[in-house]
Amino acid sequence: MEQSILKSIKKLLHIPPENDEFDLDVIIHINSAFSDLHQLGLGPDADFIIEDNTKLWTEYIGTDKYIQSVKTYVYLSVRLVFDPPTTSFAIAAFEKQILEKAWRLNVQREEEKWQDPTLTSTSS
Repeated sequence: MEQSILKSIKKLLHIPPENDEFDLDVIIHINSAFSDLHQLGLGPDADFIIEDNTKLWTEYIGTDKYIQSVKTYVYLSVRLVFDPPTTSFAIAAFEKQILEKAWRLNVQREEEKWQDPTLTSTSS
């Protein structure tokens, strides 16, 4: 399975790996999706971006077993702005899938990393 973030998203968009004509467009949209995911509390940090095909999925999400959902979220987000479906019904279906993935990823993150905001750390 392809581990390069850019290469895998290009494959899902049916862009041949040797075709770099759309790389800048796809990279911008991937980084935008990463920004959205960061706001959900996912990913390494706010500074994570890709600039070429060298960044790997494992660099973004580590060995998290929910990595496939992150990949799907990024693909759907990129596809919707890069190559949107031609009908309003299909666009609505994509938007619904993106919202569903975001919700599920957020719930998973809260289950694993949630901290009670009423607890404060005290130093002695």
